[in-house]
Amino acid sequence: MEDHKIVQRNIALQREWYGEPLGDRVRRLVVAFDVSQAGLADVLGISAPMLSQVMSGRRAKIGNPAVLARLIMLERKILTPDVASGRREALQRALDDVRSSKPAVTRDNLPVDVGRSAIMALRRLIPSDHLTEAAAALDGRFPELAELLRHAGKRI
Repeated sequence: MEDHKIVQRNIALQREWYGEPLGDRVRRLVVAFDVSQAGLADVLGISAPMLSQVMSGRRAKIGNPAVLARLIMLERKILTPDVASGRREALQRALDDVRSSKPAVTRDNLPVDVGRSAIMALRRLIPSDHLTEAAAALDGRFPELAELLRHAGKRI
């Protein structure tokens, strides 16, 4: 497979697994915390070349669940008032907290996009025309569930 096709496939997998390409998520953190990619890699506990490969799509996934947990921790810290203020000491404190963390990754504390997981499971188990038919039947009483079924019925 040609290099650009591998990268495109990996980026598509990242969208499926992580909700968007990891390069986009990492770039937001680099900007929000005003750090270099190498600095962010250090905070996450991953080598700079590995982070670069994940960002560019040369690698599809982050293999270490603790690294992914730290990435999510940083994304959440952006939303705290202290970090959102942009004060240098608050940014550094957040980076230091995440760097020193030892996240225990379990099913209970690793966020999962339940909607995406449900859609993927429905697509594997039920033909799309049945999903669309079920959505129509549920639309009046359960519009949110009907929308989920309609979305699952759309094969990508």
